[in-house]
Amino acid sequence: MGLDQISGADRECICVRGVGIVTAMRVEARCITQGRLPFNERIGLGEHGAIWLSGIGAEAARAAAEGLRASGATALMSFGFAGALEPSLRPGNLVLPELIHTGRLLEVDLSWRDRLRQRLPAHISVVGGILAASAGVLTSGTTKSELAQATGACAVDMESGAVAEAAAHAGLPFLAVRAISDPLEFSPPTVLLDVVRPDGSADLARLLPLLLRRVLTVGTLLRLAADSRAACSALASVARLGGTEMGIASRNSVSSPASYRGSAR
Repeated sequence: MGLDQISGADRECICVRGVGIVTAMRVEARCITQGRLPFNERIGLGEHGAIWLSGIGAEAARAAAEGLRASGATALMSFGFAGALEPSLRPGNLVLPELIHTGRLLEVDLSWRDRLRQRLPAHISVVGGILAASAGVLTSGTTKSELAQATGACAVDMESGAVAEAAAHAGLPFLAVRAISDPLEFSPPTVLLDVVRPDGSADLARLLPLLLRRVLTVGTLLRLAADSRAACSALASVARLGGTEMGIASRNSVSSPASYRGSAR
């Protein structure tokens, strides 16, 4: 299996002043900005970066990465949740992978990764390794374990592979920042997938009947919410402390998304 490095032409001149961040879900985007982002368009994060709320899945993430690149991004980042493929990884653990498995191995920009890692305090649990790309949500420990065995990955998500491939095609630096939201032994129930909108928010009109029929339990939702909060806490810390490595001037870079709409879509 080949190893493809994702970087600019001159690694010593990598500039993260134009970071394009792809997030799939609103809950992930809120770790960067409390402003309500419009769906599927570029929004600036001040002078040095931009965010794109893409929706769930590889195709949506790829389109967002291409949109950010077309509007001037000089580096691409995939930011959000991941599922654990190892029992040692717990909700809130941060994954800064060195490699992305998409069928081939893509290397992140290691100097960028190291600079970001150095900005984080010791109490944040950070792991490296391989992050696997999945075409769908893995809803059981068995499917997670099978993917881990096939890829050697420690964690999985649905968007990072597509963003990594877009970066490789454009010759741009790439970095994945992912926090564990579901451990190996606990995954989102399959039935829940039918009530999730493209931006990851729940459709209450569909969710409530599942609760009333006890197809889905309140306990499961509470567990998912607690694990998501742990992941959000880790991601918010990265956004707060990452500074220029995230392309974010400050935690309050985006207070009014309408003020920062990019002219290129």
